[in-house]
Amino acid sequence: MHALPLTGLVLSGGGARAAYQVGVLRAIARIRRELLGDSPGTCNPFGVISGTSAGAINGAALACHADDFDTGVERLTATWSAFHAAQVYRCDTLGLLTNGLRWMGVMSLGWAMRRLRPRSLLDNSPLGALLRQLVPMHRLPTLLARRHLHALAISASSYSTGQHVTFYQSAAPIPPWIRTQRMAARTTLVHEHLMASSAIPFIFPATRLHHEGRGGWYGDGSMRQASPLSPAIHLGARRLVIIGAGRMHQPADAPLDDARYPSLAQVAGHAMSSIFLDALAADIERMQRINSTLGMLTPEQRAGHPLAPIEAVIIAPSERLDDMAARHIHRLPRSVQRLLRSTGVRDGRREGAALASYLLFESAFTQELLALGEQDGMAQRDALASFLQPSEFALALAQRRQGSLPA
Repeated sequence: MHALPLTGLVLSGGGARAAYQVGVLRAIARIRRELLGDSPGTCNPFGVISGTSAGAINGAALACHADDFDTGVERLTATWSAFHAAQVYRCDTLGLLTNGLRWMGVMSLGWAMRRLRPRSLLDNSPLGALLRQLVPMHRLPTLLARRHLHALAISASSYSTGQHVTFYQSAAPIPPWIRTQRMAARTTLVHEHLMASSAIPFIFPATRLHHEGRGGWYGDGSMRQASPLSPAIHLGARRLVIIGAGRMHQPADAPLDDARYPSLAQVAGHAMSSIFLDALAADIERMQRINSTLGMLTPEQRAGHPLAPIEAVIIAPSERLDDMAARHIHRLPRSVQRLLRSTGVRDGRREGAALASYLLFESAFTQELLALGEQDGMAQRDALASFLQPSEFALALAQRRQGSLPA
């Protein structure tokens, strides 16, 4: 059982950028070993894990190894360190050409080509095989029952209803919540929830999910996610470790006078950043304002207030991921480079690099992100250490030693 208050881990979306999150998790594992030594390494410091898009994949992989946190981080590190785009989507010329021709046919001939009905620009069927290796979902019910984890949440966006839905599985019954254009659904989580949550709009196909006897089509959970921190808080977390994938701490752009019309890649990259990054930054600002307002209340006023302050450690890239991506575009498969070049992406140039960064599942790029994440995590060692007190681990270890679990 986790000591109170529960600590939650919030992992945002961002495609290949999510390698940065794993670097931060490596830093957390290092800090824990420094605090506790090697013996308590199996203890999971996060009672609640909430993830969206690629962050949902990282979060689910961690949750499914909640009985051995270090092993979970090591498996994520090994996967992201040796990544190739072909593990996520088809990069062969035939696969790309087939999807591309379908899109071009519908765009140019319209109704005459309506039977083709292209589902996405890229075919992400390889991702399904990767998830079955990386995320052993069959372990989750037992880990929850043994209180290695309090709850796991995976968010997706319904194309069928227009609602943002948080699917969650918890150790104890937690009532679902409903807000404007968003809701929660308690369910048994499976790999299809991860495929849906990480289905970048237009890029990857939607996934059909069933809930309460009804089926619907779902896409990336970062779409219409007005409150990314909400699921972890609803599931009981009162302290949060929040790992973003860009913008919040990176240097500001210098003003410039740009006379060139933006390329399709620039527009698409801007749209992707709006989907994946802006909502998290806005929700963090909202949390900080609420904390500030609550801090001005007397203890008596706070006792009767429905809101409670949330402690948080916020970690986001200290360098521009677009600039990093620009240096690695040439590492993408040639067929993918040609596809992106048609939209305005050019190797070594920042223009269009934002779009490429979400698809750059190549080891040279992801290893650089891992290193940056670990560096940024260690830079906040003191703040993270305050969330990882030995007393909590001692309590958890004393109550958790209930036998081993199958791998």
